[in-house]
Amino acid sequence: MREIRTDVLICGGGLGGIAAALAATRAGRQVVLTEPTSWIGGQLTSQLVPLDEHRRIEQTGANASYRRLRDGIRDYYRRWYPLTSRAQAEPHLNPGAAWVSPVSAEPRVGLAVLEAMIAPARASGLLTLLVGWEPVGAESDGDRLEAVYLAPVTATRSAQPTPAQPTPAQPSTTPAQPTPAQPSTTPEVVVLASFILDATELGDLLELGGIEHVTGRESQAQTGEPSAAPTSDPLDMQGATWVFGIDHRPGENHTIDRPANYDFYREWRPASWQGGRILDWPGPGEDNGGRHHYEFHPNLGDDPFAIDTDHRHIPPNPELWNYRRVLARDLFQPGRYASDMVVMNCPQNDYTGGPLFGIPDPQRHWTGAKELSQAFLYWLQTEAPRPDGGTGWPGLRLLPDVAGTADGFAMMPYIRESRRIQALYTIVEQDVSSAQRPGQDAAHYQDSVGVGHYYWLDRHATTGGQAGSAELPLPFEIPLRALIPRRVRNLVAACKNIGTTQLTNGCYRLHPVEWAIGEAAGTLVALCLEHGWDPHDVAFTPARVQALQKALLADAVQLRWPPGTGW
Repeated sequence: MREIRTDVLICGGGLGGIAAALAATRAGRQVVLTEPTSWIGGQLTSQLVPLDEHRRIEQTGANASYRRLRDGIRDYYRRWYPLTSRAQAEPHLNPGAAWVSPVSAEPRVGLAVLEAMIAPARASGLLTLLVGWEPVGAESDGDRLEAVYLAPVTATRSAQPTPAQPTPAQPSTTPAQPTPAQPSTTPEVVVLASFILDATELGDLLELGGIEHVTGRESQAQTGEPSAAPTSDPLDMQGATWVFGIDHRPGENHTIDRPANYDFYREWRPASWQGGRILDWPGPGEDNGGRHHYEFHPNLGDDPFAIDTDHRHIPPNPELWNYRRVLARDLFQPGRYASDMVVMNCPQNDYTGGPLFGIPDPQRHWTGAKELSQAFLYWLQTEAPRPDGGTGWPGLRLLPDVAGTADGFAMMPYIRESRRIQALYTIVEQDVSSAQRPGQDAAHYQDSVGVGHYYWLDRHATTGGQAGSAELPLPFEIPLRALIPRRVRNLVAACKNIGTTQLTNGCYRLHPVEWAIGEAAGTLVALCLEHGWDPHDVAFTPARVQALQKALLADAVQLRWPPGTGW
């Protein structure tokens, strides 16, 4: 077994992991960064999800390094793509003219910019990137994680031929137990690091290292949250979505083979759909839990400069074609693109059949999530009611190059909820909800290490039958204590696995917030290495918190919102 010694090990190359690696290497620290897929970038790239941001993002509410990512994506199009002169001059260029995001772009472009951002650290030897590797085991000594074992990823979970039956997991009252998992494959590398950051999509190191954590929904008694459920269930988790990329070629037939479980999914009526079928246009809203009638008009010919990305203005009949469009053909020179390009991440392919971890056979739900998306595409191509009275658009074509896969589906599902550390501080609804804090700002934390915002406390429908919910969160801060486990001294959470509840996860899991969490985590461990501290020393010592905040401010990290910044 090969042994690697380093200052910092970061498991997970999503936005949190990348931001952490940039911060730690800026401070001169040796970093090993692992990523299980072939693309760094997580939800932005391998999961095909354009940047989910708040309405003030162009003026405030983001770190300077995150702004370099956004600017880099826009500049990539200006430099290399055949934009129209008007699009070329647009300062807030939105390449996909999507209403979900002011910077909706092809995943490959996000990948190119992220790879450029980490290139200097790789060239200097400070950053070692292990693509296609994942943690499969860990060793602890008391309150320290001493070693992490890595193995190459030989196959995606979706490739395993396990039949899926999307029946919801049975409710459970058993808390998540921090028992180390057995390696799923033979480890080939052991990494010995002074500090370890968990930026994995599912909080894998929390389980592997026996680190206390929670999963699923909490009860009102546990969190004191007015909107929490009366009972807890660690297996009741937000649905995942297996995103895919398409364009539309009228007059052509790109219909996929009829999925084996298509009949099941065509008739499936999840609890969150209030009695309706999931493969239908009427359905629950993602914004407020109300009913919407979704619309779908391929290449609808809308004005790409008139797209309204302010989610306060979502109509009762949202258009799904330009919802997450990643290339709007009318922004480019005439004739260069025959169709828009769109990624499909919609209520119709939110999978709530069961959790992706925490049960003996989670593979059937990984398979089920992809099967639902395959059924959704087939329904769109063959049976979906069209505005002209016909059914189906056989010209809808999968885009393997957009997804970076052979079949045009994402490398892995969009995962909204992971294991969450039992942190020094857990962020609750009362800290951020405008309904719970009328006339006030969100809670102010003396140890703030970043800021974030989103339109809603966006908890999607769950595997336990809960409908989606969406209170209005105030612009919020990220407390350092939420990144630090209660017991383990040298591990820091670096993405959506921080100390949130299931409710507050709904606004702390978005792209710019994950980036801010990762940047804070990387800066924290670099400072600890410099002074011989551990994260608990910093969290419990006001002068050291101030030293961390000074380091963050030096890198233009935003720690506070302007007073009185409401929803």
